[in-house]
Amino acid sequence: MGIFSTILAKLGFGEAQAAEAAPAAPAAAAPAAAPAPVAISVVDVLGQLETLAKAHPEKLNWKVSIVDLMKLLGLDSSLAARKELAGELGCPADKMGDSAQMNMWLHKTVLQKLADNGGNIPADLL
Repeated sequence: MGIFSTILAKLGFGEAQAAEAAPAAPAAAAPAAAPAPVAISVVDVLGQLETLAKAHPEKLNWKVSIVDLMKLLGLDSSLAARKELAGELGCPADKMGDSAQMNMWLHKTVLQKLADNGGNIPADLL
């Protein structure tokens, strides 16, 4: 499992979708029908992160720092881990060579991908 998949799992992504997508037992005489599309459930990312931040012993600025966001989720926030995450998410090569630029790109991209997957990320954080 990749780092971004771990982030999704820690925030509860996929749990509601898995429950909704579980197929019901087919009726004996019913013809097979195409499965109905499953709506993406909204995950309260903002609420979860704010709750974690209040309980965390360090004051973490997760709204602007990928390092703090990863720490808040209990993940390795080392440069090597951030480079691995950046590689997973397709960070442009020119940003990979400059850790500050990579970090800014990575933070914005992680939040955008959380929103794309049904997370309630406020527009001012995107």
